[in-house]
This record gives sequence, C-alpha cells and structure tokens, in this order.
Amino acid sequence: MLALPIVGVSAADLTLRSAELSPEQALTRMIGTADARVSQSHMSGPIYQSPDGTRSLPVGGYKDYDPSKATREKPEPVESLLPPGAQVLKDSTGYTKVRTTHGLLDTQLRELDTHSPLVKGMITLNRGQLPEAPGEVIATQAFLKESGLFVGSSVTPRGATFPYKIVGAYELPDELGRPEIIAPPGTLIAPLNKALTASGGRTVTADDKYLVKVGGAGVTWDAVQAANTKGLIVVSRAVVLHPPADSEVPLYRNEPSAKSERDGNKTVQMAILATVVGLAMLEICLLAGPAFAVGARRSRRQLGLVGANGGDRRHIRSIVLSGGLVLGAVAAVIGTVIGVLLTVVLRPVLEESLGNRFGGFDFRPLELVGIALLAVVTGLLAAIVPAVTASRQTVLASLTGRRGVRRANRVLPVIGLIAIAAGVAIALYGTTSDLGSTVVAGGSALAELGLVALTPVLVGLFGRLGRWLPLSPRLALRDAVRNRGRTAPAVAAVLAAVAGTVAVATYQQSFDAQMRHEYRAELPHGTGLLTVRDNSAYKEVPALREALAKELPLSQRADIDRLVVGKPGCESFSSDPGCGRIELITPKEQRCPLYEDVKGIEAFSEARRKELRQDWRCQESRYGTEHSVLVGDEKVLSVLAVTDPGSVAALKAGQAVSFDKRQVKDGKLTLRIITKQGEDDVMRGRYDETPGEDKVLSVHLAPDTTQNWGVELILPPAAAKAAGLATAPLGSYFGLDGTASSEQRQRIAGEIDRMGVESSLHIEAGYQGDDSLVMLALAVFAGLVTIGAAGIATGLAQADAEADLKTLAAVGAAPRVRRTLSGFQCGVVALMGVVLGSAAGILPAIGLRLTEQRQAEALYRESIEQGLSTMTESVPFVPISLPWETLAGLLVVVPLGAALLAALVTRSSGALARRAAG
Repeated sequence: MLALPIVGVSAADLTLRSAELSPEQALTRMIGTADARVSQSHMSGPIYQSPDGTRSLPVGGYKDYDPSKATREKPEPVESLLPPGAQVLKDSTGYTKVRTTHGLLDTQLRELDTHSPLVKGMITLNRGQLPEAPGEVIATQAFLKESGLFVGSSVTPRGATFPYKIVGAYELPDELGRPEIIAPPGTLIAPLNKALTASGGRTVTADDKYLVKVGGAGVTWDAVQAANTKGLIVVSRAVVLHPPADSEVPLYRNEPSAKSERDGNKTVQMAILATVVGLAMLEICLLAGPAFAVGARRSRRQLGLVGANGGDRRHIRSIVLSGGLVLGAVAAVIGTVIGVLLTVVLRPVLEESLGNRFGGFDFRPLELVGIALLAVVTGLLAAIVPAVTASRQTVLASLTGRRGVRRANRVLPVIGLIAIAAGVAIALYGTTSDLGSTVVAGGSALAELGLVALTPVLVGLFGRLGRWLPLSPRLALRDAVRNRGRTAPAVAAVLAAVAGTVAVATYQQSFDAQMRHEYRAELPHGTGLLTVRDNSAYKEVPALREALAKELPLSQRADIDRLVVGKPGCESFSSDPGCGRIELITPKEQRCPLYEDVKGIEAFSEARRKELRQDWRCQESRYGTEHSVLVGDEKVLSVLAVTDPGSVAALKAGQAVSFDKRQVKDGKLTLRIITKQGEDDVMRGRYDETPGEDKVLSVHLAPDTTQNWGVELILPPAAAKAAGLATAPLGSYFGLDGTASSEQRQRIAGEIDRMGVESSLHIEAGYQGDDSLVMLALAVFAGLVTIGAAGIATGLAQADAEADLKTLAAVGAAPRVRRTLSGFQCGVVALMGVVLGSAAGILPAIGLRLTEQRQAEALYRESIEQGLSTMTESVPFVPISLPWETLAGLLVVVPLGAALLAALVTRSSGALARRAAG
C-alpha cells in the first residue's frame, strides 16, 4: 500500500512533464524550423500584439476603430512587407466540403510545400509518401476515419473538376481529430476556386500565413513591433523563448485585462496543482501508518521472543524501524517502476483522448528520485509510532497476544476542531485576498488536517448507528469503534484520497456548469434548421425538404417561407434595382435610449448606463437572425418548443405571433416595405427615416419567458396573403428521432451537393463537455486507494480478531461468518472515509471558485471603467456545482466494492487454536 501512492505520483509526474510542451516544442509544431510566422491581422492600420501573438487589438483600442475601413481597403501583400533576403514559405488554409464514401465532409484544405525544411515538426507522416506532383494529396488519420477513404484512393473537393489521389496519411501532433488534406502549393485551393468561379459557386476563402527564416538572431521584439505598424501579427521564436518585460509590451499598457487574465489563469492553475499535490502527500503519510501497524501487530510474538531472549526496547524499536526503512525502499523502487511503465503503456490512449501528442517522455531523474525518497522517508516515519507501541508492550503481553486498555486522547480532538475552524476561515479569507488561490490551498490543507485529527471522535460517533444495523454489520462497526487506533488512520487515509478527488471533481463540475451557462444554443436540443444560403435557389427548397426526410430520422418537420419584396431571388439586404426588404419598426418610446443618442453610450454616465441595462427596452440585442421574420404555421412553434397555448391558438386562427414586446404597441405591429434604399442605410429597425409602405398587423404577443431562438415574428400564410405580402420558400425546422450520425450528415450533404444548391444545415447538439474522462479517472483512482486503505484496516482487524474468529469456528459458527465479518469491516471503514472525505473535498473547490469569481468581477469592473461594456454584458457567472454523480458513485459503489473484495479474498476457515499444555 505504500507503493500505491508512489505509482500514482510518479505516473502523474511523468505524464504531466511529457504532455507539457516546452516553448521550443510548441513553436516547432506551430512554425516548424522557421524563425517566425507572419499573417495579416485583417485590421486597418497598426496594431498591438502580445509577445506570443495570441492577442491583438488596433492601436488606440476598439473605441475609435472603424471595422468597415478594413473591408474597403485592400491590405498590402505580406510578401512585400517582409525583409529582403528572407526565406519565405506560404501556408494557405481554407474550409470546404469534400466528397467521401458517405457523402460530403467539412474538411480543411491546405497548400504547403511539405518537402521544405521549414515544415519539419509541423506534421508527422505515418505511412505513404509526401505529395510531389499536382493531383496528389496527403490526408490526416481523422479524415480517413471519418470519410471511409484510405491511402491510394481518390478524393474530390466539391466543385473540383478532377480528383486527387491520397498518397500518404499524416497527423497534426496538436490536433489529432482535425480532418485535413494537404497538397503542393498552387494545386488545390487556387484550381478549386477557379472551377467554382466558372460554375458560379461560392469560392473558398484562403487564410494565408507565411513561415519566415531570416537567420542570425531571428525576429526580435523590435522587428515584431515594426511589423505591427503594418498590420501584421508575428509569432517569433526569439520573442516567445525570450519575451520582453511587460513594461515593453504596449498591449498590456492599453489593455491591462490581457495581462491580468494571463496572470490570473496561471495563479489558479498553480493553486489547483498545489492543492491536489498537497492532498496526495497527506494521503501517502496516512496510508503508511496503518500498513506498518498491521505488520507490527502480526509480528508481536516474534518481538516478544526478542524481549524474552534479552532484547531491550531499543532493539525492538530498531527492528520495527528497519522494517519500515526496507519496505519504504522496496515500495519506492516498485512504485516508481510501475508508475513509469503505466505511463509508457497508456501513452497512446492518453494522447488520443486529449487530442494531441506528448512532446516525448520527459524523464526528470531528480523528481523521480525525490518521489522515491519520499516513500523511504515516509516508510521510516510511519514505522515510528508502531515501533514505540511495540517497544512498550511487555514480553508477556506480546507472547500471549493480550492488549491493555488505552485511553482516548482528549487533546487531539480539540486541536482538530481549532484547525478546522482556522482552515475554513483562512480559505474564506483567501477568496478576498490578493494572494487568493495560494491562501485557499493552505487553508483547505489545514482544515483537512484538522478533520484527520478529529477522525477518532467521528469514528466514535459513527458507532452509535450500530443499534439499527443487523448483527454482522453491527459487530463490524463496534469492532471499528473499539479499536480506533487502527480504524482512525485507515479512515483518514480514505478521507485524504476522496477529498482530493471530490475537490478536483467539484471544481471541474463547476467550471463545466459555467461553460454550459455561457454556451448559447441556436435551437432547442435535438432540433435542426435547413435553409438555402442564396435566395435565388428558392425553387430548390422542396427538393431539399424531401432529401431531409429521406436521409435523417425526423420526428417532425415545420416548413418555413420568407417575405419577399421585389424579385424573389434578391438577397436579404441587396440594394440592386428591383430588390427591397421588410423592416420591423419599433415605436420610438419603446426603443433603448442607449442607442438612440447620436453620441452613443458615451453620452450617458456610468450610473445611468447601469440603470438602463436593467430597463426592459435594453435587455437583449435588437437584432435577431438573418431571417427573423418567418412565414409558417403552428408546427414551427412545436419544433421550437414554444408551448404557450395562446401563441399556438393565434397561429391556427391566422393571427401573427410576435416574440418582442418592444415592437408591439396596443396589440399592433408595423412592417415597413422598403423598395428604395441607399448604400448608407445601415441603421435598419432603429430609425424610421427610410421611406416605405407601412403594414399594420394585429399580433399576439408571446409571454416574456418564451425563448424565440432568434425569431421575432411568425406570420401564418393566411395573414401574409391578407396583408398583400409575397413569400418564397426558405427551408425547414425539424426535430430528430434520436441523433444524426456522421455518416447520415455526410449523406445528406452529398444529396444537397448533387442538387447544386448552397444550403445551411445546423443540428443543435447542445454544450459538449469533455471532462467525462477526467471524472472517470478521478473516481477510479479514489476507488482504488479507498479499497486499499480499507483493506489495511480489515487486515489489522483480522489480526486483532484472530482469536475470536478461531473461537467462533470452534463453537460451530458457519464458515461464511469470517467472510461476512471481514466484508463489513472493510465496507464500514470505506464508508466512513468516503463520507468524511466528501465533506472535506468541497471546501478547496468552493474557495478556488470564489477566488475566480472575484477575479472575473474585477476584470468586469475594469472593462466598465474603460468604457468597453455593452448592453448585453452582465456580471460574470461563476457557479459552484457539486458533482452529484461522482459523489453517489463514491458513497455507494466504492464501499460496496471494498466490502465484496474483502469478503472474496478472506479465507472462510482457519486453523483452530491449540490449548496450551497445562
């Protein structure tokens, strides 16, 4: 059992060190052997960037930034802005659909000279060869798995005039799950766009990056800043490896939140790591004590013989301490070797689950030796108490197996209560302190130590439950309470293991709840929307609907149309002759004042802004989706999970339904038909200066609690016809009977492609968390340690109760009594430890989450002070969520498993004790 924590710690050390890429390794995967990677920022004018190139903003901030200028002005070619004489390699990427054995698959296309020395380290060729001639590509393992293709088969991007042969399979070390194909420069994206242009299709937008090799000292921070003045973002090897001081980074001076967020994330991560490591170390110490107590108790007769033959207490202590030293050394070697072997064997599984490759096995000999020495020192320290206890026993007591009565320690529980109170107070103080996470970790550790000190008393309190239990569990519980010297350390060891697991699980569950809250679903879970991207393809919508019903398992379908002004094929906001649009006009008194003043939100004081953010007129963004006004029947409400009876009845009766009360006044809503529009007419729906014909409709207003999913108004076909409004097919909402597999998605994409229609298909799958593997690993680890610690207590209990068990056998007790009693003894220890550990593990997680909440609120207040807030912003949501499933598994499965395992490995019969000769 001393080796078990060493296995975990050494495996965790090697795994974390191997998975944690060094800056040089991360750069190699990003830019190969180049000195820098240069790309356009797509912002007009100069920019500021962070040293690692992950963040940037326009000079002067976004307050006075004009994004339309970036679209009007064509940036200079990056090649012309690079230093003369530099070695440059272009890396172009773009997304499109590629034909597969199932249909169509969204795939990243890439043009890159894979033979260039600059690419070394960016990709890993697994089999086959690199592409050389036009018409050859290599594909990632993820693409081959999803598409059903293989090396040697042909692949054709949608719209291409000829297929490409797959000559090799490769992987991206940092993105193992990305479907991607690579072709030589100029042979994939450019020919595809040429073919798409000729056929009138939508071209692929290429994102160009440039790998640059300049030699010498590389690209310095001064060179990076010079490139920033030309609107370029640079990831420089020299700068990342040797970053400048924060005072030399203009981005941090102009946007302090960037630096604060970076430092805050590092602090929280270090605190979490320190908390987990601290709990693991405490667990090692607690596991070792009961283990040596078992050995000393089983060896008491041999130790008594040493005393009978002239040995004194010093000799007995030396024997027990030497045993601890030897066992610690053996555990250190075995645990370290097993931990390293486990990491080596499980590496592919870990890499596939994480989605990226390790940087290689990063053995840190000093760290592994330190972990091993910890086992030796812990073994020696853990043997001290059993050694002292054994040396104090009389020779007669050791030879006969008798034990005296030991009084309970009255001081230790008081110290435990004080430590718990102090630890909780320190942890809560840490949530408001600048040191934050560090103080929380220290307070949590102190509180847990206090709980460990209080364990003997808590074990006694558990004993009062025995009166309501059947015979066998009652005997097991009373035995555990009467022998707290062996029960309390084992319970404390289980407590430490479970507390660490619950702490990490609670933090992870809370973070997952935060991400789930911040996720914004576009549709109800399990529903989808299929629409044409080009209004000119409205005639193909019926065929799209038939393909949808054919390829996907639909439970319901609701067809929708759009309102038309002018030509049915006009784009939604086209200013071409013969085209128009329809606007929802909001009454002036129901518009948000923040956006009515020509000076913008800066015209209001901060207090007034806070007040208006609570105003019902400013609660949400005024804009819905591109097609926020739909024509459809009550089936649309069913798919969108709108259950308001009044809304359903209104649509059935031919009355329109509105979801935004700002647009409705006295039960009426105004639609403006605009046939003449200028190029500067961009403030649609906000002002009513644009002339047009108004249509006033009687509408039913849905309740405020109704989720509209971006839809502002639904017109039944009869109401649209009565108002003289023309319509055209748009698409369909649909619900699924189950889920759509990747093959089904590819097949319907292929069907749509054969029609030659550009469409948009979205199926709402909800928030997709990726913590299931983490939770499973934590639960398994806690279960193993818990069963092991409980097993130690059971072994000690069997050693203590050997005479009683032999007496039971002598008087005719059934053989299963030994198994039943051992199982309940083990289960009782496991259950007590899990209950106490669950309570102890919640404190550090709560402290860390409260610290994160304080940091998030500080950043929010800072953004308000800088005038960066908008009406949709709100106070950060940092919840605390308990992992009920993990807790239930620990409270039920682990004690039950420990009890069954102990019962199975216990012999059902033992040798009868012989009577001593009279």
